[in-house]
Amino acid sequence: MTVLFWDIDGTLLTTGKAGVPAWEKAVREVVGHDFQLSRFRVAGLTDYQIAVRTFEMLGVEADDEKIGRMVRRYEELLPEWLPTKKGYVLPNVREILETLEHRSDMRSYLLTGNTRGGARAKLTHYDLFKYFPDGAFAEDASERSVIATRALDLARRAGPVLDRGVFVVGDTPHDVHCANAIGARTVAVATGGYSLDELESHRPWRAFAELPPADEFIRMIDEAGHGRTEDKLRA
Repeated sequence: MTVLFWDIDGTLLTTGKAGVPAWEKAVREVVGHDFQLSRFRVAGLTDYQIAVRTFEMLGVEADDEKIGRMVRRYEELLPEWLPTKKGYVLPNVREILETLEHRSDMRSYLLTGNTRGGARAKLTHYDLFKYFPDGAFAEDASERSVIATRALDLARRAGPVLDRGVFVVGDTPHDVHCANAIGARTVAVATGGYSLDELESHRPWRAFAELPPADEFIRMIDEAGHGRTEDKLRA
């Protein structure tokens, strides 16, 4: 079985920054301070890591309980903000997922820094939730490599996984590093917060300005999973 682990923000979709007002409102409610999320680069960070960084920048001491409360409030607020912004599914994503859904030898899972609730809200709003049976999500402030390990364990519990058949699709260097941690290949796309040059400097298996058309993408994964292509940096 070939397994593809998918990041969400900047890879599958963009919310049009709907998470920003939801996050800033959660900060006001939980901490009592105004905060501008644009003060630091959040692409690739998990929701819990963003919470930790937010508290640090505000000079507020935070334990696990307060961090958890902050993230849960953001989850609760997110669904009401998603319809207020002009987000969209990124190029070729829906066509790729539709094609994968009809392949019995391939499975797609989420591997994301979103919490489970945040991921569900975004994917439901953009009608992508149906393509993912499960996934691994942010549960604390651990590195993404911890999430990647849980994702691979999840996939293996569902059945045998090809040695060369594990791929992470993401838009940040964090996705490349977490793929490396589990021996997966990264398909990096510059549709999020990092440029193609920035992504290539971290040596992903493939790097694209945007995901290729479905037939090209599936052929690339097929050939790599069965050892019929040469590894290279950029496609």
